[in-house]
Amino acid sequence: MQKKLSFDNPLYILAPLAGFTDLPFRSVVKKFGADLTVSEMLSSNALAYGSEKTLHMLEKSPLEDPYSVQISASQVDMAKRAVEVLNEKEGIDIIDLNCGCPVPKVVGHGSGSSLLLNLPLMGDIIKTIKETSNKSMTSVKVRLGFEKKNHIDIAKLVEDSGADFLAVHGRTRVGKFKAPVDYDAIKEMKEAVNIPVIANGDIDSFAKAKWVLEHTGADGVMIGRGAVGAPWIFHQLRSGQEHIDFALKHEIIMEHFDKMIEFYGAHGVPMFRKHTHTYSKGYRGASTLRNQVNTISDISEYRDVLDDFFRNGEFA
Repeated sequence: MQKKLSFDNPLYILAPLAGFTDLPFRSVVKKFGADLTVSEMLSSNALAYGSEKTLHMLEKSPLEDPYSVQISASQVDMAKRAVEVLNEKEGIDIIDLNCGCPVPKVVGHGSGSSLLLNLPLMGDIIKTIKETSNKSMTSVKVRLGFEKKNHIDIAKLVEDSGADFLAVHGRTRVGKFKAPVDYDAIKEMKEAVNIPVIANGDIDSFAKAKWVLEHTGADGVMIGRGAVGAPWIFHQLRSGQEHIDFALKHEIIMEHFDKMIEFYGAHGVPMFRKHTHTYSKGYRGASTLRNQVNTISDISEYRDVLDDFFRNGEFA
């Protein structure tokens, strides 16, 4: 049974982030408060041609309900074929079209934020996804424009093409991840359309998320890099409590490690090192911990070190 998102209250959504928002991480944020998780971005060409690696990335945790799969596309026919593949898969509630990724490799293929340079094509792809999909919702992730802002035109096109909701990263493609986020522009997009609008970009704390919701009037916030090293931001927002104690952080970190091992096996140990580095930031003895785990490959030894450090952790 497919689930439809309710926009009665502000939604807290995990943004797709290559290399970070894999199944273990998504299951953790979902367990601790996120309303919606989104797969890492999948190429419509790779889906259409049945790439094993891409199909493996569709796997989700039982906790991920509802669940959104994000695709990139540069051609109408490939988008259609990708959606037909997704139609055969159970447990997907939303298909999301990425029109915001600024990475040169993606833009060079004519997908991601390069679709913002060709709004008629972008509209055709959205319509095709909406018409072909047997999922309950179609959504679109955009930026404010490519080189300069044309955010109102973009928002109206997304709505007119039949999307159920829109997520906007408040920078242009040229702004990548460095330029200041234009929350005023997100507010203008929200006021220009009748479909829900989700705000995204530099939302890295409980207070910032609350401010963005109030300032933009958005129907929710989408958090990506702000959740890396701090997945408890979703628990804070869900519970309305800004303070997070060490015990809950410890529980969440251990849950993440266990899920990594469950999903990746022994390979989850070296993969978790980058997470250990971000989780330990600001803790007393963090650099010693980082050096220590860089030489550990045994699962139980790594777990013991992690468990001991965060159970007794304190900030420097």
